[in-house]
Amino acid sequence: MNSRPADRSLAAASRILAFRIDELARVSDEQGRLTRTFLSPAMRRANDRVADWMRQAGLVVREDSVGNLIGRQEAVGGEARTLLLGSHLDTVRDAGRFDGALGVLLPIVALAELKRRGVGLPFAVEVIGFSEEEGVRFSSAYLGSKGYATLLRSSDLGFKDSQGATVADAIARWNGRTDYELPASSHEPGNLLGYLEVHIEQGPVLEHRGLSVGVVSGIAGQTRVQLSFGGSAGHAGTTPMRLRRDALAGAAEMILAVEKIARGSPQLVATVGSVSAFPGAANVIPARAECTLDVRHPRDRARKAALRRLRAQGAAIARRRGLRFSFDVTQDNGAVNCSPALTAALARSVRAAQGRSVTLASGAGHDAVVLSRMAPIAMLFVRCRAGLSHHPDEHVDRADLARALEVVVDFLTRLGSDKRFK
Repeated sequence: MNSRPADRSLAAASRILAFRIDELARVSDEQGRLTRTFLSPAMRRANDRVADWMRQAGLVVREDSVGNLIGRQEAVGGEARTLLLGSHLDTVRDAGRFDGALGVLLPIVALAELKRRGVGLPFAVEVIGFSEEEGVRFSSAYLGSKGYATLLRSSDLGFKDSQGATVADAIARWNGRTDYELPASSHEPGNLLGYLEVHIEQGPVLEHRGLSVGVVSGIAGQTRVQLSFGGSAGHAGTTPMRLRRDALAGAAEMILAVEKIARGSPQLVATVGSVSAFPGAANVIPARAECTLDVRHPRDRARKAALRRLRAQGAAIARRRGLRFSFDVTQDNGAVNCSPALTAALARSVRAAQGRSVTLASGAGHDAVVLSRMAPIAMLFVRCRAGLSHHPDEHVDRADLARALEVVVDFLTRLGSDKRFK
């Protein structure tokens, strides 16, 4: 059977999308693996390349002071509200190529496809490549989307990277200044139609159900904490075990307590992802140990209760071992529900493309969490092989890229003819 012209067009567009995802994956701060962090040299190169693709699609490009890349298409017929689409261009260390990048590059290709078809939209569109979502460089996520939404606070600006530079320092250097400047508000209240983020699922549900795409109902709440245990350094050979104040041993006990508490609480997930010991010598008892803690739950009340329990557990461990203990929250985001109206519209486009639509909850955090404070949000999940993410083997089949493109093109077209969204 011959494919429809639209199908052939989307197949060609999906090839362009796949090529660009591969090309962007070669832009890295580290040789031999993909690592692209907030306001790094690789971020500069990535923004420049994606800006070229935005211009090719007819978008007017700008970059704000925290490194967010923004491509804008004005509405047909003059002044109108704006629909936002996007995701992040930073990555975790040794990352896969689809996480984040897919949600930036796919809307650019979708808008180019609409332009090729001669379809104009009665609302303006901004495609955003957020400069930071993963929290790698400063252990605090959403710096890019917070900057875009004018939600960066002094506490965010004071976080330090491994070299001792603060977020404020990094912003100043990015802009060639001696002091930092934060972005001004881009939109008046009520000017936004909403925000759509396309993202790989990072889980196995769509693959299990044999579906290319699914609609997100909401995003779990998330808290990140910096844990610190302080003790006393000492000689590893001459200090008796009973007289030690070993900070790393206290941290190790805390890590096991985190695992035990999370396993005993349905839907709660808690992760210690980074541990550092100081002074870090083989023959010295650690005087200080620092850990990151990530806690998530779809219900805010349960997440907050778990945090209280974890803080109390850490304090109890420290008292028993004669250690100092600190529990500093570096990020705290409540659970977010997606917009019923936008989600229903997206589900119609999904059904038109693949015959049926399924709804999924997101356990991972996304820029949509921050954008929900500005506008109604919707999210489209795209199947990824074996649900694998944050890994070099992260993969999305070409057919699923084409299906996701078909959904977004249909979604934008339907919104354009719906009077509620003008």
